[in-house]
Amino acid sequence: MRPDLARIRRRLRTACAEAGVPADDRGRLVLAVTLLAEPALTAGETVDVTTAVSDHRLAVTVRLDHAASRDALPLLPERGDGETLTWHLTGGRRVAPADPDDDRATREEMLALVARADTLAHEQRDLKHELAETNSGVLAMYVELEQRDEQLRRAHAAIFRELEDALRPRPPAVPGLELAVHYSPTDQDSPTGGDLYDWFVLPGGRVHVTLVDAVGHGVTSTRHALTVTHAIRTLALEGHPFRDLIAHASRTLAPIEPGLMATVLLARMDPATGRTEFANGGHPEPVLVTSAGAARLLPAPIPGRGVGFPDPGSRELVDVVLAPGDTVLLYTDGLVESRKDLDEGQARLLTVAAAHRALPAASLPRELVTRMHDVVLHADDTVVLALRRTPAAGAH
Repeated sequence: MRPDLARIRRRLRTACAEAGVPADDRGRLVLAVTLLAEPALTAGETVDVTTAVSDHRLAVTVRLDHAASRDALPLLPERGDGETLTWHLTGGRRVAPADPDDDRATREEMLALVARADTLAHEQRDLKHELAETNSGVLAMYVELEQRDEQLRRAHAAIFRELEDALRPRPPAVPGLELAVHYSPTDQDSPTGGDLYDWFVLPGGRVHVTLVDAVGHGVTSTRHALTVTHAIRTLALEGHPFRDLIAHASRTLAPIEPGLMATVLLARMDPATGRTEFANGGHPEPVLVTSAGAARLLPAPIPGRGVGFPDPGSRELVDVVLAPGDTVLLYTDGLVESRKDLDEGQARLLTVAAAHRALPAASLPRELVTRMHDVVLHADDTVVLALRRTPAAGAH
């Protein structure tokens, strides 16, 4: 993110905290100003943002070099001529400052916005049902509701685009390793769900991957999955043993989120040697596809249990060495349970993965989902991750 855009976002969040503006309204304001300021700053233009807090009310004014459209903004300004736009927000008691990390603050705002949108959607459905039982005068109100629907859909589109970026990180660039992902939600209109992943490079160059499938649906499962990925990332970067990460995360989160339950699959790969370890907490087994064409599951000798389950943790690690051209597939159960038969789904996955091993790693996850979901008797969120060691991994 450009430094000047980051400063604008921090300034808005600080002013919102002083005025007591809640996280969902803060998120709509920050996103609206971002959508206006980012293209202007990229074009080298000037963006002036001023804030004023008085008696739990916040006034924000944005001045641009050129007029900008405000139709698709998630929070419309109260007035403005296109070049100068002004918002007034009412707060309450002073709230805690936003997280100084922009990504974490954005996640907090996006989750609050999704929760608010979910509440509004329920309220809107209830209202439509009540209106359907009234007299013919509801027709004019239906017209107004349709207009609100359209505004809400446009706001959702902007919110969901930023939420996708916050919840689903892009793969890190690692020499000797190709990483790819495809996510297929149950509801195509919403990116939220309990299937989340995280990947990052550890000090020393090894790549850590976390795949989580939280029990439940909707915003709550998203929050639970995000909590698990953050906990494991923190523990991993603190240097806790790989074998103990799932159990340690479960013990850490138990008093904070007593209702949280999630299966977890961890992978840790050294791109230089191809050595890859897996820790499995109740998750479907990963698949190894060799460059020669063979595909097999990598089950743990003693299955482990996930976060929030009794006696959690990975009982045994699975250790394999990937040759150049070999690919490991990590996935959630939505990939193999579309026909309501896990064993049949995993057998079919081995056949499909072997048949399409020659595809570029970037295309493989999407192709697997397309082939595996040719018949869907049970719809569920699906994440597929591909990790392929390339010949450059062993080159010096």
